[in-house]
Amino acid sequence: MKDYQGVADAVAEEIKAGLLSAGDRLPPQREFARKHGIANSTATRVYQELARRGLTVGEVGRGTFVRAESARSGASVAALTEPAGSRIDLELNYPVVPEQSALLAEGLGGLLHPDALGYALRPVGASGPPAVQESAADILARGGWRPDPAQILFAGNGRQAISAVITALVPPGARLGVEELTYPVIKTVAARLGITLVPLAMDGSGLVPEAVEEAHAAAPLHAVYVQPRLHNPLSLTMPAQRVERLAEVLLRLKVPAVEDAIWAFLRDELPPLAAYAPERTVLIDSMSKRVAPGLTLGFVVTPGALAGDIAAALRSGGWPPMRFALEATHRWQQGGTVKALVDAKQREAAVRQEIAARRLTGFAVRSDPRSYHCWWQLPRPWRADTFVAAAARHGIGVVPAAAFTIGGSHAPNAIRVGLASPQPDVLSQALGTLAEIARSAPEDLVAD
Repeated sequence: MKDYQGVADAVAEEIKAGLLSAGDRLPPQREFARKHGIANSTATRVYQELARRGLTVGEVGRGTFVRAESARSGASVAALTEPAGSRIDLELNYPVVPEQSALLAEGLGGLLHPDALGYALRPVGASGPPAVQESAADILARGGWRPDPAQILFAGNGRQAISAVITALVPPGARLGVEELTYPVIKTVAARLGITLVPLAMDGSGLVPEAVEEAHAAAPLHAVYVQPRLHNPLSLTMPAQRVERLAEVLLRLKVPAVEDAIWAFLRDELPPLAAYAPERTVLIDSMSKRVAPGLTLGFVVTPGALAGDIAAALRSGGWPPMRFALEATHRWQQGGTVKALVDAKQREAAVRQEIAARRLTGFAVRSDPRSYHCWWQLPRPWRADTFVAAAARHGIGVVPAAAFTIGGSHAPNAIRVGLASPQPDVLSQALGTLAEIARSAPEDLVAD
């Protein structure tokens, strides 16, 4: 009689060798028992053992499937964005909630039928099908604002959307105004396109509109890149009066704005800048933070006058979307999956902010109760570079302010702490370690 553990070992070896791949369905237990010459009760124990080892997952009514490698290696669903090894990543910042995979899988059922899948794998242009544009408009709607579906274009991901829009608006050698602390990808895009980034002053409410006027008076700005809601890295959200004032300045100067709304789904009660200056604002959003890090789809809401140039930039850059991502997004929106995930991620952000507030109490930390990152002004005598190095020695990755600083501007003595990637208990432990480091003198750690 065969031992159930020996049979489980044999199946495990098939999985390890790639003979069984992630997502493959194992045969029903009776069929498995006949194939291996074992009793049905032994087959049941084999399947239980495979599940215990994290190699398979059972789904009621569907069967038993080989799990993805990340799950088999011991990572939980909530920690899928953590890098391999023991390092705790507070740099990358992709929210993942426990119910995410089940919700997404449920919404994809119809798309996996051969005819639907064949259609979803065909090429598609930047405008996408009209039905998907309607779904995208519903996804992007917030604060009483809903974009015109016909004005929505799609890119492969949010970064490609940013690149295409800046390519269309700012010619080589021209000037792009940006907040003095900004999303680091903008620096890479500017260097590749040969454009000049002009740092614009900020205060506790975000970008200062008068700074736009002053910079434009010194030499014309071709566009302004801005994050009005849950700014990365500062987590600032512009109050309504500040947004209205910025819109007035942009309209008067006839300067277009590139509005990065990637994190704005966490503050969906607030309308975007595009609601105040629709003819001057190109809004960019994506699905990776809102739904799943592995789903890459970018949105571009563009004024009609700019649509042709931006669509051409998407085509010439090789940045159109994949139809599969469009079709999946459409189905998830129609089935309520997108809203369910947004609600869950808003709740999870509040939990993680509570952990950060508790662990970093007494320090100069700025954030928003619904943000997935916070900005930490480090205590003296710490410098950002030495603190980042000290954190790395403890296996924790954080981002120094210099990564977000534009041009030759002096970088604040601060770090951005991402709260999304680790599990809550790991996050709490990591923040506690960072607090202990901050309370120590740099020379004490060097002596260790």
